[in-house]
Amino acid sequence: MKKIKDILPIVLKVVLGVVFIVSAIFKIIDMDQFEIYIYSYHFFSLNFSFLVARAAIIAELVLGIGLVSNCFHKLMWWGSVAMLMGYTLLLIYAQLIGRTDNCHCFGDVLQFNPWQSIIKNLVLMGLFALIYKVKGKRFRNDLLALAGVVFASSLAVFVVSPPDNFTSAYKPQQNLNVELFDAAMQQMPLEDLHLNEGKKIVCFFSTACDYCQMSAHKLSLMQQFADFPADDICYVFMGTEDGKKHFYEASQSLTYRDVIYEDVVGLLKITNGVFPVIVLMDNGTIVHEYEFRSMKEKEIREFMEKS
Repeated sequence: MKKIKDILPIVLKVVLGVVFIVSAIFKIIDMDQFEIYIYSYHFFSLNFSFLVARAAIIAELVLGIGLVSNCFHKLMWWGSVAMLMGYTLLLIYAQLIGRTDNCHCFGDVLQFNPWQSIIKNLVLMGLFALIYKVKGKRFRNDLLALAGVVFASSLAVFVVSPPDNFTSAYKPQQNLNVELFDAAMQQMPLEDLHLNEGKKIVCFFSTACDYCQMSAHKLSLMQQFADFPADDICYVFMGTEDGKKHFYEASQSLTYRDVIYEDVVGLLKITNGVFPVIVLMDNGTIVHEYEFRSMKEKEIREFMEKS
C-alpha cells in the first residue's frame, strides 16, 4: 500500500507533464491563430506577438519535459504553477472585458472560453498541490541537461513554425494583375467603391479560405488599434452572401465596405488565382501588396496615417 502511495504522485506528475507537452504541440499546430490571439490583447505589436507565442510554447515544452523526466522538481513545479497563474490572470482579464472566444490553450483541437479555461487551470493547480513533495531525480550535469532541453525545444519550435517576419515569404508580393485590376475599378461592382480616391486598403478574399479569414482578423485588429477610418477598408469577396456572413463570423472581423465579385473567372485572373491578396492604394496607385504571412503592421499603420 505504501508503494502505491509513493508511486501515484509520480504518475500524476507524468500526466501533468504530458498535458503541458500536448498543450504546446496543439498550439504549434494552431500557431497562426495563437499568434493572432496574443496580438488581439494589444499588449504587443504583431511582430513581437510572434515571439511571445513561441516563448510561451517553449516554456510549456521545457516544463512538460521536466515534469515527465522528474528532474529539477522544485524549479519545474514553481514554473508550472507560475505559468498557470499567469494564464489565469490573463483569462480573468478576458472575462472582465467580455471576451468569450477560444483561449487557444489547446489550440483549436479543444476549445475553451475564458471561464472554462479558468476552471481548468484551477483544477490543474489543485493537482500540482498533490505533487509538491515528490522527490525529483538529479543528473550529474543538471544545468547542462536543462540548457540542452531549452535549446532543443527552442530549435524545434522555430524550425517547425518560424515567425512570418523571419521567412522569405516576407518579401514584397506581386500576385495582382494590375492591368486587369485597373480596368475592373472602372466597372461594377468595384466602381461604387471609389478605390481611386484617397488611401484605401483593398482585400481580395475567398469566403471559404482560412488564411483569408485570419488576414481579415489581423487587419481588423490593426484598424481598431490604430484607429484609421473603417471606410478606407474594402473587402472584395469570391463567394456567396451566406459565405460572406460566415466569413465575418469566423474571422471575427468588423464589417467593412464589401462587394461580392460574381465574375469568378475574372476575379481569379485579377489575383492570379491567389487568395488572400491585400493591397494598399493611394489615389488608385498600388503602393504595397501582401498575402497573409507578409502583412506588415508598421507599414500599414504608417501608410494609413493622415497628414
